[in-house]
Amino acid sequence: MRRPEFRHIELGDVSSTNAECMERARAGDAGGLWITATRQTGGRGRRGRTWVSEPGNLYSSLLLIDPGPQQALASLPLAVTVAVYEALASVLPVEAREALKIKWPNDLLINGHKTSGILIEAEQLADGRRAVVIGCGINVAHRPDTGLYPSTCLADQGSASTPQDLFARLVVSMDDVLNDWDEGRGLARVRRAWIERADGIGKPVTVNLPDRQIHGLFAGIDDEGRLMLAMPDGVTQMIASGDVFFA
Repeated sequence: MRRPEFRHIELGDVSSTNAECMERARAGDAGGLWITATRQTGGRGRRGRTWVSEPGNLYSSLLLIDPGPQQALASLPLAVTVAVYEALASVLPVEAREALKIKWPNDLLINGHKTSGILIEAEQLADGRRAVVIGCGINVAHRPDTGLYPSTCLADQGSASTPQDLFARLVVSMDDVLNDWDEGRGLARVRRAWIERADGIGKPVTVNLPDRQIHGLFAGIDDEGRLMLAMPDGVTQMIASGDVFFA
């Protein structure tokens, strides 16, 4: 297995691996740093939700400094999601691997059950650099109740992978896909890979927004990763953030 040139700090209990990465960025870290933890006491999901983080699962974050032009960063989550997909696929038995799908915007599902979450955060640092932290939480041995969607874990799907083994594979797949993304220049290739692995394109979906619920057909994603929702009146609405439920 090829070893990318990333550094790795392994911790025990932390508030969150994302917070640990951002603290180091503010202190001047040059980036290219992975942080993993045994347990998170303050793990977070998208939109401020709690991410239950007991020992046995993978809690990891990657710190990047100025990973690309500002206008290209909107597409970075597409690359990250493909990288997590590839790491998961490499440790699953055939039947579960065939059932592995990306759910917009960046969840990974096996037979419709959530097995990982991704949280990307960015901050403009005092010295002018932009810190981007990519948080990846993956259910390896446990499947906490997510509240919104049914969950699963790799052990339930017949995988014998450990968090350490899965992390080693994630480091490699993340390096591969970030190289393909190439600071946004390789977006077309990454977007194709995302679409090939996605669930629900062409199917009716319901999208829960903060202020309302809308229905339409999942028509795909644009270059910024926004969901293209074909409405009954023929208009295509672009959704940047929301919770998607398949009909």
